[in-house]
Amino acid sequence: MTKYWVGVASKDHVLKGVEEQFCQLCHGKEAPLRRIRPGDRIVYYSPKERMRAGAPVQAFTAIGVIKDGEPYECDMGGGFVPYRRDVNFFDAVDAPIRPLLEQLSFTKGRPSWGSAFRFGIFEISKEDYSLIAQAMGVVE
Repeated sequence: MTKYWVGVASKDHVLKGVEEQFCQLCHGKEAPLRRIRPGDRIVYYSPKERMRAGAPVQAFTAIGVIKDGEPYECDMGGGFVPYRRDVNFFDAVDAPIRPLLEQLSFTKGRPSWGSAFRFGIFEISKEDYSLIAQAMGVVE
């Protein structure tokens, strides 16, 4: 059964993942990637341009499907060895979240809508995924 996920990362990190066709979540932790299975869909939300700096983005910035295989380690140097999963990202445009706030079940009617993103990954409904995909110009 396909599940739908939102991952949270700065836009520069998302773009690197799209370029190299991988996802990395929660600062490279393995456990969140173990919850995701091949065939599941993932949407990235980027609050800012860069992890600790940059202008606000507040948009969904990538969308794709998890490829076959297990999470794997990637040595990025300096002792940082995060876990990743391979993803087939779709061609998509950024979708600002503000026009979707009152339509998405996880933000509708919530003045503090940003709290939904604080854990770095969460499962969403197929309906929410479809709404985001449409806003990003993706039709599966």
